[in-house]
Amino acid sequence: MTVPSPSTVRLAALLVGLEGVSGLVAAVAYVVSGLSGNDQPGMNFFGTAAWFAIIGGGVAAAGWALWSGRRWGRGIAVFAQLLLLPVAWYMGVGSHQWVYGGIVAVVALATLGLLFSPSTLQWLAVQDAGQSSAAKADNSGPDTR
Repeated sequence: MTVPSPSTVRLAALLVGLEGVSGLVAAVAYVVSGLSGNDQPGMNFFGTAAWFAIIGGGVAAAGWALWSGRRWGRGIAVFAQLLLLPVAWYMGVGSHQWVYGGIVAVVALATLGLLFSPSTLQWLAVQDAGQSSAAKADNSGPDTR
């Protein structure tokens, strides 16, 4: 049973997708910096690029999943937002970049608000009900997956 996703899920998908794309852009920037010969002691440009590519790709995939109505993207998206909150704190307190830290915090909190909004939770409940009834219709025996 496919239920169209509400606007809250679509907006969260957009924000999460932009976060993922930002991670991928950061990965490219680190690769370019590494190839250009920038030398910073203790900085591994290619390792950092790989980390941003993996995390950014996963978060971008979660955004795509939410946009296309797949509920598995919500778990990754929630986890990413929860990881961004301490990053925002460090940006403000540790690095004294209050504006950037504030922007990251506001986006993460807004995305969490969208992912836990009543319409999103209702959408998830309807999808859960549809999956369990579909599983019952396919096989009257025990679930052996």
